[in-house]
Amino acid sequence: MQDDVISSVVPPRPGSADDRQAEHMRAFRAYWNSMRKGHDVPRRSDIDPRRIEPLLSNAFIAERIAPGVTRLRIAGMHLSDLMGMEVRGMPLSSFIAPADRDNFALNLVDVFDRPAALRLDLRSKSGVGRPELTGTLILLPLRSDLGDVSRALGCLISKGQIGRASRRFEIVNSHVEPLVARVEPNGMRALPGGLTDPRSSPVSKNSRDYLRVVK
Repeated sequence: MQDDVISSVVPPRPGSADDRQAEHMRAFRAYWNSMRKGHDVPRRSDIDPRRIEPLLSNAFIAERIAPGVTRLRIAGMHLSDLMGMEVRGMPLSSFIAPADRDNFALNLVDVFDRPAALRLDLRSKSGVGRPELTGTLILLPLRSDLGDVSRALGCLISKGQIGRASRRFEIVNSHVEPLVARVEPNGMRALPGGLTDPRSSPVSKNSRDYLRVVK
């Protein structure tokens, strides 16, 4: 996926718009999951934009720049429409209402540190020239070319008329799904960051399991 603004026109299909949107989001998540190839997180370079074409205008790539802080490296046109300006280089939190940004930052820490998949149900309240909007944000972690979990493939869809930009969303509900660690050939569980689960290896004096409370 080249680092430029991406957009796509979704061809019409039978069924309601909501049904098609739900189908596209399931396919979006399924494609990311298929690119894991038995690992916890796929690489950024493995993502082919042609495989997520129905949601390209809603898709983005975010880069972690600090714990709880990400910026948009690539963004579909729908995100620019919601903000009323070019959003590439902006913090992803720009789409979140100020009162919910601390909670959003904690969710971002989970995405990159666990790592975990994140789904947010969103709502933007109505106002002058701004009809009420609902939305869904999905954030799926990726490894950079260096191997660290510092990128994420995301998708932001909204339902309703955008009206007067910019639109920011409250978090109605959040779901964090920790990713299952893969199993190495030696039978040990590989944890994010290349660590080995101490529960599957002999206890060492440097592990927390070695410590005991003495009364």
